[in-house]
Amino acid sequence: MQAMRARRALIPGILAVAVTVLSACGKDNKPPAAQTPEVKVVTLKDENVTLDSSLPGRTMPYRIAEVRPQVNGILQKRLFVEGSDVKQGQQLYQIDPSTYEATAKSAEANLESARLLAERYGKLVGEEAVSKQQYAEAQASYLQAKAAVDQAHINLRYTKVLSPISGRISRSLVTEGALVTNGQANALATIQQLDPIYVDVTQPSSAILRLRRELANGQLQGAGANAAKVTLQLEDGSVYSEPGRLEFSEVAVDQGTGSVTLRAVFPNPRNELLPGMFVHARLAEGVKTAAILAPQRGVTRDLKGQATSLVVNANNEVEQRILSTDRTVGDKWLVTAGLKAGDRVIVEGLQFVRPGAKVKAIEADAATAGAVEASAPSAASAPAAKS
Repeated sequence: MQAMRARRALIPGILAVAVTVLSACGKDNKPPAAQTPEVKVVTLKDENVTLDSSLPGRTMPYRIAEVRPQVNGILQKRLFVEGSDVKQGQQLYQIDPSTYEATAKSAEANLESARLLAERYGKLVGEEAVSKQQYAEAQASYLQAKAAVDQAHINLRYTKVLSPISGRISRSLVTEGALVTNGQANALATIQQLDPIYVDVTQPSSAILRLRRELANGQLQGAGANAAKVTLQLEDGSVYSEPGRLEFSEVAVDQGTGSVTLRAVFPNPRNELLPGMFVHARLAEGVKTAAILAPQRGVTRDLKGQATSLVVNANNEVEQRILSTDRTVGDKWLVTAGLKAGDRVIVEGLQFVRPGAKVKAIEADAATAGAVEASAPSAASAPAAKS
């Protein structure tokens, strides 16, 4: 009996201990308070940015000349290496000169005869042995004979076919032994001057109108000394080492393409540029004042293809902005609407936040903020952000 009473006396104590233990366990199982996510942001500011355009184009020779014969005859010699550089005045071909040498000698003999006749008539006219009319005719014959000698020497000189310009010569289109004629349709060879060299690019007329409008209303300022400066990007993506300058613009718009042709000239001392190469030329447009540049890491596209950014507002809440962008400037987007100076654009941690969420904003390193983030799709591009 005493043992049973003792056990009954212990029961309330055991129950009290159990309740205490269970209460403590219940407190330990409560979920911890949610922590505010941290994101890295870039605070935007106004900047003056020099804008340029990248226009497609092709290289063109500075000068081009077709070599043609100016007299008839058999081609005796080719005196150049095909594909080599030739100098202005260098002899390229030799046409058989024998016929022209004989013609020149005959003309010289006729000239001497006419000279002697004119001199004799000059003495006789004073003695009235010949009439003044005969003397005048003798003088005219002398002048005609002199002109014939000059023409014969010119034709003889034309048997040496000379280079009209300095440049690189093509392959020869005729061989030794071929008959060539003055005025023939086919050229003997073609010479192209490559230093300097032209680059012809096309610009849409709509872009020209936009530039003029922005310059007129003050959105753009003139590029000043850089206005005529042109840089070149080659087919392999490399940048050509020599800067060029803008020469002129066509005065009319091409009706077929709706574009205007611009011509730039570039030094080409090493003949790196060859005619017909496809290139991209960068031309300065002007200086954009108070421009807003957003890091590419902070700009994404939603399902509609619209450019968007997530911004931390004054209450440290996330907002989604729909943007209008013009172009990339280095590693940033030029934003024309949707962002302003002072906005804090999220560039890291995009995948962990949604519009309306509270966040802790930390300023990102400006040196790396512009690079494109290689991470999961951001909230701005997720369906949940499409509101």
